[in-house]
Amino acid sequence: MSTIAPSLISLHQLTKTYGHGDAAFQALRGVDLTIEKGEFISVMGPSGSGKSTLMNLLGCLDTPTTGEYFYQGVPVHSLNSEQRSLLRRHALGFVFQGFNLLARTSALENVELPLLYRGISKRERRERAQEALVSVGLPTKMRNTPAELSGGQQQRVAIARAFVTQPSTLFADEPTGNLDTATTVEIMHLLTKLNEQLGITIVMVTHEDHVAAHAHRTVRVKDGLIESDRRHPPAASGTP
Repeated sequence: MSTIAPSLISLHQLTKTYGHGDAAFQALRGVDLTIEKGEFISVMGPSGSGKSTLMNLLGCLDTPTTGEYFYQGVPVHSLNSEQRSLLRRHALGFVFQGFNLLARTSALENVELPLLYRGISKRERRERAQEALVSVGLPTKMRNTPAELSGGQQQRVAIARAFVTQPSTLFADEPTGNLDTATTVEIMHLLTKLNEQLGITIVMVTHEDHVAAHAHRTVRVKDGLIESDRRHPPAASGTP
């Protein structure tokens, strides 16, 4: 008898409350959400809607107040801090709006960093980081520091760093927020390639409808709840 594999991500009545008593604020008020392996999902919502809180919980950067979070069947809500750290290190990748690169470190060394935390040998770290930078179109920028790179190039380095560990899921928080229109198209094309060619599941927070259109599914958050969850064909490559 075959066993049905669990969803990649499954949330059941997830809540998050900050503060206590009269000062308590409920950022999430009972979220149910399922994400399957290989999906590309955009998460949208106004400021204060709870979308960033949701992203932090999904990325194991914070813990829920109540409810259940399963990642490939693992009860994340029951893990301790060290166990959540291991899950982040071995299964998750992150891309941020502000790039979060080490300022005095070369692009190559920035991409190597998560492999160092995994205990990968120096030779393998270097080879994998070089391959990642080539794949994001930066074969001649490996020795450059962030100050010597454009915003789009810095975000490419950040994306290479996020997927060099071969994560099953990549969380992107406003990845094009600091970029111009042309560079935004380039970065979205790169994320789409990671999703389609490498099978990496992508969960992306964005304020921009034209950015969200590159995903296969858009989840809108409002007042700490899922307001809508809509599947749609992704925008064609090169669409602004």
